[in-house]
Amino acid sequence: MKLLVDLVTSRREALKGSLGAATLAAFGKSATVPVAAAVGSAVLASDPAQAQAGADPTRQSKITQPATGIVMQPDYARAIAQTAYIWGWPLVNMMNRRNLFAQAPHPGRLNGVVPVAPTGQVGMLSDYVDPAETFVTCPNQDVVYGLGFFSLDEQPVVAQVPDFGKRFWVYAMYDGRTDQFGQLGRPYNTRPGFYLLVGPNWKGRKPAGITEVIRSSTSIANAIPRIFQDDTPEDRKAIQAPLNQVVFYPLKEFTGKMKTVEWSKAPTIPGPQSTGEETKWVEPEKFFDEFAGALDIVPPQEGEQALYAQFRLLLDAASKDPELKKVLIETAVDTDHKVIKPFFQWKYNGLPAGNGWNRSTNNAQWGIDYYNRSGTAKSNMFDNRPTETQYFYTDFDGAGGELTGSGNFELTFAAGEEPPVNGFWSLTLYNDKHLFHPNDLKRYSLGTKNKNLRRNTDGSLTLYAGAKSPGGEKEANWLPAPDGAFSLYIRAYWGKKAILDGSWKPPVIRKL
Repeated sequence: MKLLVDLVTSRREALKGSLGAATLAAFGKSATVPVAAAVGSAVLASDPAQAQAGADPTRQSKITQPATGIVMQPDYARAIAQTAYIWGWPLVNMMNRRNLFAQAPHPGRLNGVVPVAPTGQVGMLSDYVDPAETFVTCPNQDVVYGLGFFSLDEQPVVAQVPDFGKRFWVYAMYDGRTDQFGQLGRPYNTRPGFYLLVGPNWKGRKPAGITEVIRSSTSIANAIPRIFQDDTPEDRKAIQAPLNQVVFYPLKEFTGKMKTVEWSKAPTIPGPQSTGEETKWVEPEKFFDEFAGALDIVPPQEGEQALYAQFRLLLDAASKDPELKKVLIETAVDTDHKVIKPFFQWKYNGLPAGNGWNRSTNNAQWGIDYYNRSGTAKSNMFDNRPTETQYFYTDFDGAGGELTGSGNFELTFAAGEEPPVNGFWSLTLYNDKHLFHPNDLKRYSLGTKNKNLRRNTDGSLTLYAGAKSPGGEKEANWLPAPDGAFSLYIRAYWGKKAILDGSWKPPVIRKL
């Protein structure tokens, strides 16, 4: 082990700047330590300044590349395959979602529930998402959602921005790594107009009438508009006019005039039936058949060239050796169970936030934070970036006990201590699948949107969670829970300084 460490140390300086410290840290140790740990060491060892520096193409071209045609030993293949699965899980997840949406014949609602559209367009809802939604974990009923996927090098996409007035809104746009790109929304003072989304290789000029060109780092991309709506019939009616002008379409259809779609009449499009949990977007048995496609459409970031070279060597060797291919499948199945599945526990997501909660970190701007990128892709994919939203979540009460419907729980925001936001905040309850729990009240979250919350005499606000109603006036502040395990999840949209710097702490959850 010491000899290997000495060898890596001596070569690091020689190769620094061409491969990057992160890559060397990950693969210099991959044969002798668990690869999951190697991925972690890659993140810790990297130099952010170096990662952003431009590579010298002349020097890069002189670096010896992996020799193909080798007979790869199974244990080496397992080590690289485990890293590939952890690293590539979000990319394959994103690609497979896009592939399903590409089959839509026109904008509509998949099974009448989720907005769907062909590639290059966005489908919109006209109200909160149906609680039967299982397309993505941790949905919310504070906003009206839209969703669509793009191939931006093939066809740039026009994003219409209507006049939302003082209403909170944001168009979150994600590249193939699930990093957000562009800034469209109320936090950015975006003005109404037409915004052109283009891929990394698009070389056109800004057409007349286009307000701004926004470039994605990958050709594959998607957009998820989120427009705030309160829970009153009046606001549900008022939001329809701007919603109907939330329209995305290929540049070739641009006329300079706002298009309008009456989203409340969007047709139902049949799709795969729900199993009661999130659609399984990554099947470990098929992962290495799909992984090469993800590598092709998501180019390496600076410093990731060696990762890509090792992954492609692995795929090349397995393509010529059926027994090695079996090793890859076994590794994928094992890694999915041992590494990816535990990310469903909130304690393994983000950073401790105090009082038994965790909070998101680096959300939607992952860079080389592969740990949190994969964790979020598993537990609650498509977060907003931190300046747009901070997320707080937990599976436990303040004493460390598991949240289950067999108990009744409360949390109290002292007067003036509700999440400090410029946008809105909410508390949502999810079942053990990170989805809504069907209930007679049809209530899944409480917060800014609610106009009938009961405050205590001192101005504080107590919210309740459990399978049994707290009764009386308290029921207005109650989130119904399943009999089994559940989790609680706070969203703070467009947080103020105390949200962004971590000085605001979520309240203690107490079991009654």
